[in-house]
Amino acid sequence: MVRGRTALVTGASRGLGRALALAFARAGARLVACSRDPTDMGRIGAEIREAGADCIARAADVTDAGAVAALVAEAESRWGAIDVLINNASVLGPRVPLRDHDLDDWRAALDVNLTGAWICCSAVLPGMRRAGRGSIINVTSSVGDEPRADWGIYAVSKWALEGLTWNLALEEADRGIRVNAVNPGGMRTEMREDAYPAEDPESVPAPAEVVDVFLWLASEAAAGVTGKRFEARGWKRP
Repeated sequence: MVRGRTALVTGASRGLGRALALAFARAGARLVACSRDPTDMGRIGAEIREAGADCIARAADVTDAGAVAALVAEAESRWGAIDVLINNASVLGPRVPLRDHDLDDWRAALDVNLTGAWICCSAVLPGMRRAGRGSIINVTSSVGDEPRADWGIYAVSKWALEGLTWNLALEEADRGIRVNAVNPGGMRTEMREDAYPAEDPESVPAPAEVVDVFLWLASEAAAGVTGKRFEARGWKRP
């Protein structure tokens, strides 16, 4: 399925990113994992290796184009082109009406949630284009295609990320590169707890329960599938 492929997962130290990194490792992929905290990356790197996968685990901020380029170059020199990119790194930002947003908070969230994804796409695309294949999976949200008040820059950034997905899918289809979006839905994560502090965590699934659609989209089983949006919760393999 994904055995022998190289997958880059951003925001890999916790939550969905960690679950994805470990799921791909157990499925036989090589992992390139990053997040901003060096201590976290040391831990997740050890977990990936314990799962039986070769990996590069580095502290890298997706808003730092130089750091992302260096990470991709290291992986390509070791294994060749990145086969799969999962743009998972994201920040919630303040949940306030748009009129009340602080400009610095606005720019910071947009930089991670949208520009960071574009930076990662730009870094892996040359190698994918040379190889004539690749799967880019952008992690979106329920608020990315459904208007919802008081979700501020997070919602706006996810709408924009879906626009990036559709345009990139059109532009790269002729080179065998597929670009799709996945909404994981509510999960038992720190971000979810921040957004819904009164919610019972047991009422939503753990991140490991929503990884199957990502594994499928990364595989040849999804050949020809591009420019689509998937709901991870309740997804069934075709």
